Amino acid sequence: MMSNQFFDQQFMHGGDYNPDQWLAYPEILQKDLAYMQQAHVNTVTLGVFAWSALEPQEGVYQFDWLDRVFDQIHGIGGKVILATPSGGRPQWLSQKYPEVNRTNAQGQKHTHGFRHNHCYSSPIYREKVTQINQQLAKRYGKHPALAMWHISNEYSGECFCSYCQENWRSWLQKKYGDLATLNHAWWTSFWSGTYSDWSQVLPPSPLGEHKVHGIDLDWKRFVTDRTIDFYLHECTPIRQLTPDIPVTTNFMAEGHATQDFIPLEGIDYSKFARHVDIVSWDSYPDWNNNFESLAATAMKSAYVNDQYWSLKKQPFLVMECTPSFVNWHSFNKAKKPGVHQLSAMQQIAHGSDSTLYFQWRQSRGNSEKFHGAVVGHDDSTENRVFKEVAAYGKRLEKIKEIQGTTRKKAVAILFDWESNWALKRGGGFGRPTRRYPQTLQEHYRYFWEQDIAVDILTPEQDFSDYRLVIAPMLYLMTSETMAKLCQYTEAGGTLISSYFSGMVNETDLLYLGGLPQPLRGLLGINVLELETLFDTEHNQVVFQGQPFETRDYSAIIEAETAEVLGVYQADFYQGTPAITKHTFGAGTAYYLAARTNYDFFEQFYASLVRELSLAEERIAHANPAVSIQGRISPERTYFFIMNFSEKEQTLHLIKEVVDLETNQAVPQTATLAPYEVRVVYFNN
Repeated sequence: MMSNQFFDQQFMHGGDYNPDQWLAYPEILQKDLAYMQQAHVNTVTLGVFAWSALEPQEGVYQFDWLDRVFDQIHGIGGKVILATPSGGRPQWLSQKYPEVNRTNAQGQKHTHGFRHNHCYSSPIYREKVTQINQQLAKRYGKHPALAMWHISNEYSGECFCSYCQENWRSWLQKKYGDLATLNHAWWTSFWSGTYSDWSQVLPPSPLGEHKVHGIDLDWKRFVTDRTIDFYLHECTPIRQLTPDIPVTTNFMAEGHATQDFIPLEGIDYSKFARHVDIVSWDSYPDWNNNFESLAATAMKSAYVNDQYWSLKKQPFLVMECTPSFVNWHSFNKAKKPGVHQLSAMQQIAHGSDSTLYFQWRQSRGNSEKFHGAVVGHDDSTENRVFKEVAAYGKRLEKIKEIQGTTRKKAVAILFDWESNWALKRGGGFGRPTRRYPQTLQEHYRYFWEQDIAVDILTPEQDFSDYRLVIAPMLYLMTSETMAKLCQYTEAGGTLISSYFSGMVNETDLLYLGGLPQPLRGLLGINVLELETLFDTEHNQVVFQGQPFETRDYSAIIEAETAEVLGVYQADFYQGTPAITKHTFGAGTAYYLAARTNYDFFEQFYASLVRELSLAEERIAHANPAVSIQGRISPERTYFFIMNFSEKEQTLHLIKEVVDLETNQAVPQTATLAPYEVRVVYFNN
């Protein structure tokens, strides 16, 4: 846990600062200090991708420029998040030690270029990273401006070199012990793929074995573990030399090309989060796009924020966001006036203790020269973006008492990275329509629109205290997870399960005999088939006297001891159960056999919200365009009231609250301008 005093004083506001790009422009660097004070910046991240400026030749270090910046930031009362530079190694390192470059799945060795194309297994690379990290920790570990370590940047990718192949085999030997166990777990008897010697076990590759689902699943686990192992190696000198300085690395989200916005799928962040002192992530929702409402974008952003909060159930940091636009979309749209403040306040509302930008000053050249920044190419403090950032920074100072507060949740959604990997690779059914995390967001949307806070947990976390646990599409389910779900429900919890649940074990082998017995007893049903629907195909389910259209998937089930709440209306399974309810111990388990549209969730969850009293913490009647999210201290409960629409919205309060920034009571009928955010509280 963090012990640095800075975290107890204020929200972090600032971001990536790259003075190493401007060393030939001293007048620019001098302006930055004055501009930062105008923008109410109190934190900068230094050293990301600065290795060539820190060590221009092997063993030759140049810290004078970084010394000056550290002292200057300290001089204006600011703090530094210091990055280790491994995300972008210098040219001399790639040239002298080509083994540090990654090898792709086709066996081709990369040359120097881009970033994060280094091998996590390379002994030379690990040695060089240790050396530069030791130098940084020795030089700046006791500097009063140092607030935090930022280890590397956006870890990602995989390598297939000989070092990684040996580590892969060692990882498998530790996991399975012998080849017989491995062969059974991967079902290698199919297509005569049985291994007879460990040397035959290669990583999955388009040039070799790439159809064995168990290999793919284990390879993704291995890549996560290898990434974490490299991160821990980076941390070793830092933990030894600066044990009281907290450590993080920035997680990511993805999906812009598909109009989605979900946590990164390629690395199991639930494992990674155990090794950071505080979770941080880079937040780039596609605000003001042309394919959905602002509220729809806000819902997706809220989901990702909540998932990263839930990894440790403590405040997190937004390590990167943009005050204006990004540069990697086909069309890079700027945030409209007011949307930066709205989107940044949403991060705080969902548990962030920072708003940090990429980047402070726009780069003059190269691949991200048009990425948004606080200071643009016009070098002006009079443009709209700078003024909005400054106004937002000033607001953060007014609400700083919220920093460090917690959140209270009664609803949990379960997400499993490994289950997602297995489902996406599993073959069969509808390949484009599985959409596991996106489906979870559809469930989440109802609670977000009703201002009911939700945690996004993994099955390994403790969910025993939640009144409602939503766990659809848990395709890969271990016996331990089944037991936890049974224990949770038996003790009085309410569980939601669905199609695609409990189909395979931890090595991606199908359970024999239909639905596994623990789930069969829990849900009171048996699953007979899983029907895949074309885009143009639909069925109907009648629930509470109303018809609801289905799409994509229909599980065909029989109710054994469960109560039938809804039935299919057409096709060869007409009249069979589609929605069931089963009493299990002191609790209740529901099974949703079909994928439906959002209108069904509105009907289904409304009754559960009433039954479980999930809306009792709300301060206002729900308005889908206005999101209200809370944070709690021992003395006060705070709410962020956020208008995610281009129209004025009227809100009817059901509790008396006070505006934190004006200390005035808020009228029972409150009006919000477009994009307006109000921060209110009541005393506990």
